[in-house]
Amino acid sequence: MSVEDIVAIVPPDKQPSYFEAVLPLVVLTILVGGSVALFGLDAMEGPLQVAMLLSAMTASIIVLRKGHSWEAVSEASRRGVASVVSAIFILLAVGGLIGTWNMSGTIPTLVYYGLAVINPNWFYVASLIVCAVISLGIGSSWTTVGTVGVGLMGLALLSGVSPAITAGAVVAGAYTGDKLSPLSETTILAAQLTNNDLYVHLRYQALVSAPAFLIAAIGFIALGFAAAPPTAGQDLIYSELGALDQLFWISPLNLLPLVLLIVLSFRKVPAALALMISSLFAGVLACFTQPQAVLLMASESASGPIASYIAGVWQVMATGFDAQTGIGPVDDLVSRGGMASMLLTIWLIIAALAFGSILDEFGFLSKLVTPLLTRAKHTGSLIATSVCTAIGLNVVTADQYVAVVLPTRLFRVEFQKRGLASVNLSRAVSNGGIVTAPLVPWNSCGAYMAAVLGVPTLAYLPYAIFNYMSPAIDMVYGFTGFRIARITEEEAAQAAIPSVDEA
Repeated sequence: MSVEDIVAIVPPDKQPSYFEAVLPLVVLTILVGGSVALFGLDAMEGPLQVAMLLSAMTASIIVLRKGHSWEAVSEASRRGVASVVSAIFILLAVGGLIGTWNMSGTIPTLVYYGLAVINPNWFYVASLIVCAVISLGIGSSWTTVGTVGVGLMGLALLSGVSPAITAGAVVAGAYTGDKLSPLSETTILAAQLTNNDLYVHLRYQALVSAPAFLIAAIGFIALGFAAAPPTAGQDLIYSELGALDQLFWISPLNLLPLVLLIVLSFRKVPAALALMISSLFAGVLACFTQPQAVLLMASESASGPIASYIAGVWQVMATGFDAQTGIGPVDDLVSRGGMASMLLTIWLIIAALAFGSILDEFGFLSKLVTPLLTRAKHTGSLIATSVCTAIGLNVVTADQYVAVVLPTRLFRVEFQKRGLASVNLSRAVSNGGIVTAPLVPWNSCGAYMAAVLGVPTLAYLPYAIFNYMSPAIDMVYGFTGFRIARITEEEAAQAAIPSVDEA
């Protein structure tokens, strides 16, 4: 399907003008900039959500002026929100999991063992590598960040290394593995949309991902040795270890929920279901291994020991675990989680997707992309346009799937006409659409990472080195012609003949 086909979906008399297509984006830029200027990193606590909704209202007014009905606007928003229902379930499941994993001692045990062997100078690059390996194995950046990433953030908090740099390393590592894993749904999607063999796609991805990962690793090694010494002295670390040992029974048995989650992930159990099963298992395990922690959270109205244990697990899944050890870093580490902690993030995702759906379905985006495509005269500019369009869609639509699907539909025929193999397109949309999604605060991925890691997106963004080096390297390849796959003239000529589906 070409740009003209997509534009034609909206009747000509109801298509927005260029000014009308740009106006909602201008409003979004002003409101988002204003919210960050006024509230700083606290903008995600509500101001950003309001900015997204006001931008959606601006687009809705334009749509109504063009003759569309309010029912059509509502239906477009509904479809956009419906597309992330699975992501919302994952968010809620992760909230419950963080709470029960804290109560069962899973996260405290990871941190306890980590503190005993930590070398602060190598901590950042170790976080990068560990998250890359786990994500490569299970094919999910979200699951990696919500489990191993949370433990690494706890280590950073208690050992005195930078939480922002650690979060950047976790995100970079998780997306490295996700982009190169044959189990990753976004990677499979990019290959399928461009009719490429999955492993051919992965091989071409690695040509960009390998140097981007190497640059990130060197950067984190430099940050580890150049940063000021950790603020946590040895005495404080010993006191933190003692507080954890006093509050929880530290044992390898506490890692069973993590083992269960890894097994379920390898067996391709849906992410939300696997996370919820692991969360419930951790809650049950806590009743035997950490009974004092469960009873600490039990409702006073619960009558009898069994009811108290049920109430404790139930409460933690809803609102998170709460501990009062008297040592601030330890309390901050374990007093987290609960499905309620994800509600602000869900609010942001819903508002952003409602806005992005209106722009997509009523022709705003295609109106803006058309002149970009006509100006991309050379291979380098075409690849750069594809990458930048995917990045822009991450910003505007707040959804990485749209950022992968739409550029593929828009540019597929143009790549073939110019003799470029479709694997170049699948690599471009992956580098622009997948890895940059966690760098946008209101994107579902960026909102998720910030909520789970406890670090604002804008704080870890400078340190997610892999995530911005990947699109940069891909564009360099395009302009230099390095590692650009081409097709024969006959195959390129076929692109000019519409298929039965396109005719």
